[in-house]
Amino acid sequence: PEETVTSSFASFIRAARPEHLSQTVRQRSKRMILDSIGVGLVGSTTRVFDIALRYCRLYSSVAVSSVYGKPGVKLSPTLAAFTNGVATHSMDFDDTWHPATHPSGAILPALLAASQMLPPNTKPNGLDFLLAFNVGLEVQGRLMHFSTEAHDIPKRFHPPSVVGTLGSAAATAKLLSLSSVQCCHALGIAASLAGAPMANAATQAKPLHVGNATRLGLEAALLAGRGMEANPLILDDIPGCSGFSAFYSVYQPKPLSTPGEHHEFLLEKQDIAFKRFPAHLGMHWVVDAALSVRNLFINYAGSFSPSLIRTIMLKIPVSKYINRPFPSSEHQARHSFQFNACAALLDMLVGLGSFSEGSIHRQELRELLDKVVVEHPEDNVANFDKMYGEVALLLHSGDVLTGKCDTFYGHWRKPLSKESLLKKFRSNASHVLPEEKIETIITLVDNLENLSDSSQL
Repeated sequence: PEETVTSSFASFIRAARPEHLSQTVRQRSKRMILDSIGVGLVGSTTRVFDIALRYCRLYSSVAVSSVYGKPGVKLSPTLAAFTNGVATHSMDFDDTWHPATHPSGAILPALLAASQMLPPNTKPNGLDFLLAFNVGLEVQGRLMHFSTEAHDIPKRFHPPSVVGTLGSAAATAKLLSLSSVQCCHALGIAASLAGAPMANAATQAKPLHVGNATRLGLEAALLAGRGMEANPLILDDIPGCSGFSAFYSVYQPKPLSTPGEHHEFLLEKQDIAFKRFPAHLGMHWVVDAALSVRNLFINYAGSFSPSLIRTIMLKIPVSKYINRPFPSSEHQARHSFQFNACAALLDMLVGLGSFSEGSIHRQELRELLDKVVVEHPEDNVANFDKMYGEVALLLHSGDVLTGKCDTFYGHWRKPLSKESLLKKFRSNASHVLPEEKIETIITLVDNLENLSDSSQL
């Protein structure tokens, strides 16, 4: 039969081999795995994680897969994937790609759970694990490029709940060695399980989007492996019948080339963004701009004196769900340009403690928020590859001090150094693990290609 877009994706999943991963792709993806584990570990200390874990422990059958930050606790593979996915996104601390999605959290928990699920004599090795992870990344990235709508900060669907679900299905299908036909059906099943609205951003429900993506993708692969079928044209653009195109307008799918000497993985072409503090990616521009203008203010006045400031002007893109003048919860604060700019001005940094109840409701912070005015310049588009953040302090003296950030430290154009990434991982993991276990994980991920049993992770 004639090749379709959907069948080309299935063929790619089936045909991918370890030798198709360049050294750059291997190193970048291992950085993602390490960061995602650290984010999941610190995320296991949150309230939303506790809620998810208590729910999942209602179902105790086939408890073989581990849970982040909970030694001795095991769940069924799909519920462990769900719980660990929630942990990964519970603080909005996980990695971000372009077009915008959170790729690692949607696939890594599924692969970790599936590795523990398989019988001892069929455990995938570390290289198989790394390959499956990159297959899941590639599928997500290619799907995101099918619509120009996906290039901008989303308005309708939260991207990891859409492409992440299919990425999880693809990654798990690869790890389980499904046939091309089964891979095709896994993608089709996953499409029926995908999608979550952006209205739940800045709430405790948002981490469920990543938890569901990784869990439901795993379920889709397991169902396909057991004979369930779905539409074999789910990724194709069929007039009058929406498949994956239901999630995105102006849908223009393209076949995925077979991996080999003529195929270049997207991760080869573009690195990932790692967050330095736990908040929506857009916040990182305004925080760096705020820190820059704060230094100017110190040089100007000798110390940071809010009483000298008449107005704080933020020049940011139009994006309704992260334009929050007076956030009242930690999740709203993580999605507020205004809060993050003012927290950086007041504290010289933004970190885990910035989003505590006490920090959010400080009187001095509320007084700064009262001074914020927002502008949306036409050249500042809601796109993580093109946007900028600008913070201007209009002083009572009439002077104006301005800080601007075009590319924050951690963006794919300005990647975190190895030292910075390790510092972040150690800091996150230290909330739940002793030092010797933290160093063991670092060594395991660094030598993942040589690991004989990936379930050791």
